[in-house]
Amino acid sequence: MKTDFDRRTFLRGVGALIALPALESIGFRRFASAASKATGAIPKRAVFMGIGFGVTKQTWYPNKEDSGANYQLSEGLSPLARHKKDFTVVQGCSNKFSNEAHWGSTFWLTGANRYSVPGQNMANSISADQVVAEQLGQETRFSSIQLDSTDGSASGHGPGGSLAWDKRGKQIPGYNDPVKTFHKLFSAEDLPLEKRQAAIAEKRSVLDAVLTEAKRVQNGLSKNDNDKLDEYFQGIRDIETRLRKDEDWLDKPKPKAPMEEPPPSLKGKEEIEMMYNLIIAALQTDSTRALTYRMPGQALLKSMGFKHSAHNVSHYSPGERMEASKARDKMHSTLLAGFMDKLKSTKEADGSSLFDHTSLAFGSNISSIHYLDNCPTLLAGGGANLKLGEHLVLPEDTPLCNVWLTMLHGLGIQADRHGDSTGVVKELQA
Repeated sequence: MKTDFDRRTFLRGVGALIALPALESIGFRRFASAASKATGAIPKRAVFMGIGFGVTKQTWYPNKEDSGANYQLSEGLSPLARHKKDFTVVQGCSNKFSNEAHWGSTFWLTGANRYSVPGQNMANSISADQVVAEQLGQETRFSSIQLDSTDGSASGHGPGGSLAWDKRGKQIPGYNDPVKTFHKLFSAEDLPLEKRQAAIAEKRSVLDAVLTEAKRVQNGLSKNDNDKLDEYFQGIRDIETRLRKDEDWLDKPKPKAPMEEPPPSLKGKEEIEMMYNLIIAALQTDSTRALTYRMPGQALLKSMGFKHSAHNVSHYSPGERMEASKARDKMHSTLLAGFMDKLKSTKEADGSSLFDHTSLAFGSNISSIHYLDNCPTLLAGGGANLKLGEHLVLPEDTPLCNVWLTMLHGLGIQADRHGDSTGVVKELQA
C-alpha cells in the first residue's frame, strides 16, 4: 500500500472513506451522473416544493373511492386539468415519527425521528434532494440550490430556512431573495480570479489550523466528546469538499441568464412565479440538478387579499377561513400549472422538453388542520420514470419515504432505503 500521501490528499481521502458508512446507511451504490456523462444523455433533475401548513382536506384530495387514471379532479386541483395526464396524486402516506403539527417541512423529505439521538430534542437526517445532489450534482456548478420564502416559519414550515438537510442532519440555508438568487446563478464574480484563488487558499490555511488543533486535543477525550469531535471533523470535510468544487469552477464563466433580472421586493404570488422562473433558468443552464423551494404561505394569502394568518387559515372550519384555505389551494395549483407549462415549452438539445427530464414533487408533511396523516403528495414530470396521470390510494400510513425511494430509483440512484422507508411503491413505477 502506498503511504506517502501529502496532507491534502489524505484529508480528501479520509473525507471519502469516512463518508462511506453514512452513504451505505441510506443505500448508495453508484454515481448516476457518471453514466449520463459517459453517454452524453440529457441529465435528470429533481425539484421539491413544500407548502408548510398543508391543504383543505375536503376540496384538495380526490375522492378515495375514485382511484386510477379516470378519476375526477378535485376542486383544489382543477386548475391543473390541462396537465392531468402528466401528474399523479398519491394518498395514504405519512411519516410515522411526525409529532409536530406546525412543522410541515422539517421532516418532509427526511422521514427522520427527531428524538433518535439520546439527549437531543431535535435530530434530523439527509433529505431526498440531498441524496439527489450527492449523485447528480457532481458535474454542475451548484450541487443543489435551496430556495426559501420571505415569510419563513410563520407559514408552518418549521425551523430554519430551507427544505434541505445534509447527511449529518444539519439544515442547508436557502436563498429567500429572487434578485440575490439571480445574481448567484448568473452574475459574474466581482473579484478578479487571482483574489478568489487567494481567498480559497486562505480558507484552506484556516482549515489546516483548526484541524491541527482539533487533532491535538483528541487523545484522552470521553466517548461523547469524541463523537462530537467526529461530527466536527465531518463538518471540516464538508467545507473541504465545497472549497474543492469552488476551485474547480473558478475559471469557468457563469452561463448567460435566459431571463431578465427580477424586480426587487416580490411577495406572495409574484414571488412564487419568479422563483419558478429561476428554477427553470437554473435547470435550463444546467447550473444544478437538485432544487428545493420552501414556499410562502402568509405572504401568499396577503397577496391574494386575505387578512387571516396562515396559521389561522390552517385551523379552518366552514366559513371565511375555509374559503381562504380553498382559494390558496387553487392558487397553488394555478401557479404549478403555469410552471409545468414553461417546463414543457423549454426545449432540450434533442428537441425534448425540460419537463421530460425533470421530476417534480409538491406537498407537505402536514395534511390538513394540523393532521399528520395522508400527507398531500403530487408528483409530475418525466425525470423519475413514474406512472403519471393516476390517482393512487395507498394503504393508510404507507411511509412517505417509500415515495421518495421510488423517485430516487427512477432518477437512477440505486438506494436500498431512505429515512423510514420499507420499500418502493411498485404501483408508482412506470
